[in-house]
Amino acid sequence: MNILILEDEPLVAENLLSLLRELEPDTVVHGPLASVRETRQWFAAHPLPDLILSDIQLSDGVSFDALQPHTQVPVIFTTAYDEYAIRAFRLNSVDYLLKPIDLPELKSALDKFYSLRDKFSNEQFSANLRLLLQNFNTTPAYKERFAVHSGRSVVLVPVGEVVCFLKDQEVIFLFDKSGQRYVTDYRSLDEVEELVDAAAFFRANRQALVHLPYIAKYETDFTGKILITLRLKPVPEVIVSKEKAAGFKKWLG
Repeated sequence: MNILILEDEPLVAENLLSLLRELEPDTVVHGPLASVRETRQWFAAHPLPDLILSDIQLSDGVSFDALQPHTQVPVIFTTAYDEYAIRAFRLNSVDYLLKPIDLPELKSALDKFYSLRDKFSNEQFSANLRLLLQNFNTTPAYKERFAVHSGRSVVLVPVGEVVCFLKDQEVIFLFDKSGQRYVTDYRSLDEVEELVDAAAFFRANRQALVHLPYIAKYETDFTGKILITLRLKPVPEVIVSKEKAAGFKKWLG
């Protein structure tokens, strides 16, 4: 089998290569390619691969721009923060991996690929991916305010006053700029991410979604992890893993 990797973060690409060598030792892996331009050049010079592992945000644009002419190839998407497209991935049987990617997650995605490859035709893969592209290119409607709970009251918090969403146990809390903590009705941060602009909110880890205007500073420790300081008291500890550090810095611009 031939697999093409599209990924502009060196640490993530290195991790994917290592995992693939362990899971698919006989597979020929091409890439990683870091840009839309490189990807287009590669497609022009090589036969189509059997499978593509693709980040959404590449160094010079979104990978969909390079993938659109080749929708007959199944894709497993990898992403750090473009989670509003997740619902489309699920509906259309196109898998995704949330960074940082581990061995069980990649194995599950590959197992799904093999199952779908045996069950469906390339035409069906192509139709699924075309629908995904259509959904992605539709401008999403973002929330302007959130209805949250404070005791017996329901409070409306404008999105511009949201500092962060934090998950504690099974509860998703919203913190506003005054430092007030509210209970939300959301079951996961994935749900919240679909409702906010990914250019303004970043999924720092599995427990935290932070809002750009309220990031005071960040520091990188000796392991490559990033500690974010929010404009909030008491200041919560928000850590970005070293695998997502490059994506965080790119998101900040």
